Amino acid sequence: MQAVVYEAFSAPPRLQTVPDPTPESHGVVVKVQATGVCRSDWHGWVGHDTDIVLPHVPGHELAGTVEAVGKDVTRWKVGDRVTVPFVGGCGSCPECHSGNQQVCEKQFQPGFTHWGSFAQYVSIHKADLNLVALPESLDFATAASLGCRFVTSFRAVVDQGKTSAGQWVAVHGCGGVGLSAIMIAHAVGANVVAIDISDDKLAMARAMGAVATVNANKVANVVEAVMEITQGGAHVSLDALGHPTTCFNSISNLRRRGKHIQVGLMLAENSTPAIPMAKVIAHELEILGSHGMQAHRYGAMLDMVRTGKLAPEKLVGKKINLQQSIDALMNMDKFEVAGVTVITEF
Repeated sequence: MQAVVYEAFSAPPRLQTVPDPTPESHGVVVKVQATGVCRSDWHGWVGHDTDIVLPHVPGHELAGTVEAVGKDVTRWKVGDRVTVPFVGGCGSCPECHSGNQQVCEKQFQPGFTHWGSFAQYVSIHKADLNLVALPESLDFATAASLGCRFVTSFRAVVDQGKTSAGQWVAVHGCGGVGLSAIMIAHAVGANVVAIDISDDKLAMARAMGAVATVNANKVANVVEAVMEITQGGAHVSLDALGHPTTCFNSISNLRRRGKHIQVGLMLAENSTPAIPMAKVIAHELEILGSHGMQAHRYGAMLDMVRTGKLAPEKLVGKKINLQQSIDALMNMDKFEVAGVTVITEF
């Protein structure tokens, strides 16, 4: 098969011919029809993820059809249209038994723990637990865009933030994660304030449902701007970028007993951000993480897509081929592209 391979961290990947994967007894091989290019892939490429063993194939936001099935798999057959959470559970640890596969202690992640989906085929483990069936009405590019950013935002807004109608939600960073969170929060009836440094991305945030925007480069104080717009602070605030400044602002712009959700990854030099702990204590703030979403929770999200309450297809930006994904991956840290870039030609 053709796959994008890097043999050293931060070195340019190359398109190579490599052996096709074979399914684990409990797994399947998926023929990749679409896969997103995510900043998490960039973090892996530069060496921020200790699970990666070189040489490596990135890619974890995928959708496609089942190509081969392991002997112990009972729920899936060749030709099924599927996607998969970017965090898969083992099925036997306490977290999996409680239904929280997204924090499985033995989790697998295609594109991190093993070769991923910047390729024509990808191996998926524990298929009966982790695969998600795709409705015929959902195209593969849109389905791939759900795989990391959208589902992580859905869990952040709905399950972790418990966001409800009429609440104020602040979203710091309007990339793929942030725009997904804005759309989802708007869909559940919240009032969304979007914060970014790009007017183009803020315009897209308004199109996704934000009722107010703040350009962090054009205001004296982001926290004060959000506090004024929300008349006292956000009930729920998300750092959708993953930077010490956006993390600090997201916590600081909460109203009393508000919830901060950390969605953007904070790795390497950003891994220990400053936190206004005095305010966390005095105002009884909550600080929560959001790390993917379990396969069994996809149904609620897909129902909202099917009924038109969510329109993730609006977040799909550029569609590229496998060769073009190399430049897209290496330039992810420049935040130049609005929406989600998806590989659709293999």
